[in-house]
Amino acid sequence: MAPPRDNSRGIVAMNLAMFCFISSDTLVKYVTRSLPLGEAIFLRGAIATLLVAMVVARDGSWRDWRTMVEPRMGLRLVGEIGATLFYLLALVHMPIANVTAVFQATPLAMTASAALFLGEKVGPRRWAAIAVGLVGVMIIVRPGLEGFDVWSLAVLTSVAFVALRDIATARLPADAPSSLVTFTTAAAVTLLGLVMRPFEHLVGGNVEWIVPDPFVAGLVAVNAVAMLGGYVFLLFATRLAETSAIAPFRYTLLVWSFLAGIVVFGQYPDTPTLVGATIVVATGLYSFHRERAARMRRGT
Repeated sequence: MAPPRDNSRGIVAMNLAMFCFISSDTLVKYVTRSLPLGEAIFLRGAIATLLVAMVVARDGSWRDWRTMVEPRMGLRLVGEIGATLFYLLALVHMPIANVTAVFQATPLAMTASAALFLGEKVGPRRWAAIAVGLVGVMIIVRPGLEGFDVWSLAVLTSVAFVALRDIATARLPADAPSSLVTFTTAAAVTLLGLVMRPFEHLVGGNVEWIVPDPFVAGLVAVNAVAMLGGYVFLLFATRLAETSAIAPFRYTLLVWSFLAGIVVFGQYPDTPTLVGATIVVATGLYSFHRERAARMRRGT
């Protein structure tokens, strides 16, 4: 018998997860004022990898290392590395609210990907919601207009890589330990930062890797903890509560991003960003509603 769901605690956990994720993004954007992006990724990843390694050592999941050596895990790593790289490239160069607003199209992209690559049934209304959501993204991005930022394309690219990552994750062996998957992913992203070192001049901003001062080093450590905290709270939320109860609270990430942009960076979202974000959120919620209705009809 399945344990009873605790939606109230699940909603709290989801809100904490979104707060942790936006805190991590804010700290990355802030520390790259002092550090090159590749170094920030490397240092954050090294701390996160060490923390997850302690979990892997404790639960003994390292004994199942063979489950990591297979093509689907490779695809997942490609998706995670691509998503991290392009998302953070955009985050460094764009207002945090704009990056987060465009990234909210991820659930719509996942719905489309599930239909195209996993054989899931998506009705015409959900396809229409995806199309309208794309219009909302275009309003935020404004291709061909004065407000267009080429780095917006990096956010859209990261969304595509997230879809690849999640499709590969859905096809991982059921016996692949979550902690070991997390460790492998964290280690791969850490290596990404190291590989970026010769190419920092292409990213812009700081180029030379330096020894960070204690304040910046502390921010990087908090960044790593916040990132892992987001994943932990998200896991708690999905296990504690019904998906229908917690899914809408994913969009609190937008609220946190607007506040972070204003308070930390003095960046106020403009009207097109607010209008586009509203459309993307509305279509995402509608798509989720249709998916929930379909599951209820199937009795699942």
